Amino acid sequence: MSLADKPQIAVLTMQEAWRRLRRRLRNGPIHRLRFAGTAPERLAVVPPTLLQGDPFTAEAIYGGRFLLAGRLVEAGRASIFQVPPPTPEFSAELHGFSWLCHHAAVGDALAARNARALVADWLRFASGRLGGPAFEPEVAARRLISWLCHAELLLGSAEYDFYRRILKSLTSQTRYLRSIAQEAPAGLPRLTVRVALALASLSLPGPASRARAAAQHLADELDRQILPDGGHVSRNPAALAAILADLLPVRETLLAQGQPVPKGIYSAIDRMLPALRFFRHADGTLALFNGTGASDMALTAALMRFDETLGEPLANARHSGYHRLAAGGAVVIADTGCPPAVALSRNAHAGTLAFELSCEATRIVVNCGAPQPGRIELRRLSRSTAAHSTVTVADRSSSRFAGQPHLDRFLGSPLVPGPTEVLTEDVEADEAGGRILGFEATHNGYERDFGLLHTRRLELRDGGRQLAGTDRLVSTRRSRGQEDAGAATIRFHLHPQVSVETLGGFARLTMRGQTWRFSADRPFVVEDSILFADSAGPRRTLQIVVAVDPGLTPEVSWSFERLA
Repeated sequence: MSLADKPQIAVLTMQEAWRRLRRRLRNGPIHRLRFAGTAPERLAVVPPTLLQGDPFTAEAIYGGRFLLAGRLVEAGRASIFQVPPPTPEFSAELHGFSWLCHHAAVGDALAARNARALVADWLRFASGRLGGPAFEPEVAARRLISWLCHAELLLGSAEYDFYRRILKSLTSQTRYLRSIAQEAPAGLPRLTVRVALALASLSLPGPASRARAAAQHLADELDRQILPDGGHVSRNPAALAAILADLLPVRETLLAQGQPVPKGIYSAIDRMLPALRFFRHADGTLALFNGTGASDMALTAALMRFDETLGEPLANARHSGYHRLAAGGAVVIADTGCPPAVALSRNAHAGTLAFELSCEATRIVVNCGAPQPGRIELRRLSRSTAAHSTVTVADRSSSRFAGQPHLDRFLGSPLVPGPTEVLTEDVEADEAGGRILGFEATHNGYERDFGLLHTRRLELRDGGRQLAGTDRLVSTRRSRGQEDAGAATIRFHLHPQVSVETLGGFARLTMRGQTWRFSADRPFVVEDSILFADSAGPRRTLQIVVAVDPGLTPEVSWSFERLA
């Protein structure tokens, strides 16, 4: 982190410290009295859920084996809430209770008893410390949503004493979240809190004005976070699926209760569903940009059933900063935007001008994606420019990380841009084989250190049978303090299902009945790579690497062409 970046990090650090202090003050003994009070006799409604569980996971949990955030913990005879968590991510998933969906997938009396026993353990061992990890705003909101959406599982045949304890805890947690809603971290955590409060105001009997106010607060937060083209301010495609999985049940519950649905909720859903389709490859997975990891394809398919637009996705999501080219079964999705704001960049990647290529149900060129939560040793590597199918200069990332260990723990290692401007121009033309679809984009992420602008031009030709690309590194007027750029590297990370055979000046790529040929006007090599975004964990794969000297060869042309 350079001296020029330190003021931004200092401001962000002070804002985070002040936010945590305000939250701690609100958790004090005086404020805790506000969370107590009488609880209702029953729930007014049980919201639906779109999460689909796995019965085998429920069986493992019944045996005391919890696989959360990529870590396996065996509780043995002790309560899982008494076992020291291996990582903060494991603790967040454990106390968030999203894993109740696995018990709901089984749906029998044994699964319900096990779910109630685990909730009872939480009430006994973890509910008393408002300042602990269980009461981080996003974790508490996720737990409230999970308990409400699985209330039939927890309360359907519960004894009266447990029933009353659950309702009392739901009431207390709702009051707690209402008191700290404004202190939640910016971005997805704050939005999750608003979703939880909207569901709670509908499920727990209370005045209709409270439900209307909670729904309007949620609509206002959506207006702040959902961009005009349907993307999220974090620029993470997976955030859309996570938000819609919570937001659609809110809308359905409002309609079922005869409550008015605020315009902001309707509008956000109508924009987000086509945006989710924008980031979706033909095999159902999401493009791996800015924190997206392994896709929950069952959830994505469930969400797509709510999309009534059925039109072709946008070609240029200019507010989100992405381009999509589609023809003849081939799909290209590229990052053509600046990194998100520093406060929203804890999971953002330095992948400006990276792209992914798929054809029909086959992924060909990918980015490495985000690893499972809790893999701290892989997280920084996955966010680097080298983990993306784009150009790196002198093994540097195009965006910088606020990278001291104490800052990682406190701020989550935000990005310090990096590219402050990305200029894009759409390309459309006619040719004998069909219409050319493409774009040209330039970013300045390497200008400050090396005096270089990176320009990438992508054209999808011949009805989707050829992707032609050109990368240029253009020197600007050098200023004092700029370093020698040295070597630049163009990387094309391949999906693990792709086999590579080098033949002379080109490479033959084979996968699932398709054969493609890669060629470039500069020598290239095939090296090892790794795909982090896989539900089974990191997988070995390959990458095509083109090394160039920007001073001698400022422009490189290459292409992927499908063979008959």
